[in-house]
Amino acid sequence: MSKVGFRVALLVVLLMSVFGFTLTAMAQTAKADIAVLLPDSKSSARWENDDRKFLSAAFDAAGVTYSIVNAEGDAATQQSQAEQAITNGAKVILLVDLDSGSGATIIGEGHAAGAKVIDYDRLTLFTTNDSSDAYVSFDNVAVGKTQGQGLVDAVKAAQAAGTLKGDVNVGILNGSPTDNNATLFSQGAHSILDPLFNDKSSGWHNVAEQSVTNWDNQVALTDFTQMVTAHPEINAAYAANDGLAQAVITERQNDNLPLIPVTGQDATVGGIQNVLAGRQSMTVYKGIKAEAEAAASLAIAYVKGTDTASLTTSTINNGQKDEPALLLTPVGVTKDNVASTVIADGFRTWAEVCVGEFATFCPADAMMTPEATAMATASS
Repeated sequence: MSKVGFRVALLVVLLMSVFGFTLTAMAQTAKADIAVLLPDSKSSARWENDDRKFLSAAFDAAGVTYSIVNAEGDAATQQSQAEQAITNGAKVILLVDLDSGSGATIIGEGHAAGAKVIDYDRLTLFTTNDSSDAYVSFDNVAVGKTQGQGLVDAVKAAQAAGTLKGDVNVGILNGSPTDNNATLFSQGAHSILDPLFNDKSSGWHNVAEQSVTNWDNQVALTDFTQMVTAHPEINAAYAANDGLAQAVITERQNDNLPLIPVTGQDATVGGIQNVLAGRQSMTVYKGIKAEAEAAASLAIAYVKGTDTASLTTSTINNGQKDEPALLLTPVGVTKDNVASTVIADGFRTWAEVCVGEFATFCPADAMMTPEATAMATASS
């Protein structure tokens, strides 16, 4: 196909994308049965790039009305969005809270208006006499365990390659202290790492640990830079998600220091690119499409008044009592299984990953796909 032909094909794809977005936007109405409250767009690219589109597709397929809004990290904004949704007659609120206190307020207001509330991805801890009707997420302790083991494996590989010598001095960047998920990730990771830290003969040391306010990546960069200034011996890092991992990578590059083993989470485009380039040791793939579809099915069942018993297969304790839950299984991703996990599932495509400098790190056949070829041609 000629270069002109490629560009015409790409234009068609872009027009279809815009047209599809327009149809989806039309399905989001002010008077919506289901209101989705997303937390921000800074902590992770997933909320706007992945969750929004998968939830929209599920609701569109079911023919229900819905709205999806983003609080951009402001708890007061999220409460106002919830109150507006309730005023507009929402029967179900799908909530990703910014902290348990504000989340509990939204749950209480939703229940007072007769709406069901689903905790999505993040569990709102029991802070009042009320709690959400159900929780849909991943086994977040297992996420942390996957990260912890991923760091152990990466350190062993670095030791075998001779790029990490002597003691293993770990700097830890946990997620936001207001996010219960961050607590669970840390719990899981420490269950793997603490036996090594506590074993005096292992050579492993927890030399610095910091929770990153609001999962802010710029704050993480400052935090990790301060860690390395105080502890220049740091030669491995636990980072709770891909954004925090990028902060670690950036600090090393800014100071002209060698890259070190570092974990991540969310399998973002940037995270996968860093994994393929050898800058990040691993990420955690949480099947967001499956998570979104499961939460959407539950919300739709609440709207239609159908039985939900089969949609929640376990329970989770919210600090005071157990509530119905569906917990999905996370998957660790390294450069060795990118193709068989996130690419095979269609969660990521070679076209979006293999761009610019990262194209050289992709398999040769990755660039043979029509999407990748069109993308590369358009950027030339």
